[in-house]
Amino acid sequence: MTDSGPVLPWLVIRQDDNGNRYRVGRYATQDEAQKVADSLDDRGHQQLYWVERIGQPAL
Repeated sequence: MTDSGPVLPWLVIRQDDNGNRYRVGRYATQDEAQKVADSLDDRGHQQLYWVERIGQPAL
């Protein structure tokens, strides 16, 4: 935690069918973010979900 609040460096990102990307949420740990992304992905929609760390672009 910092003076401005908790640090949430892990993002879950969603990409829709048109290539638009949206931040779904921010999380404290990679494991927590991955569980959310996996849960959303398991719903069977055609969107893509992945985890990124703030400041590190997806590969």
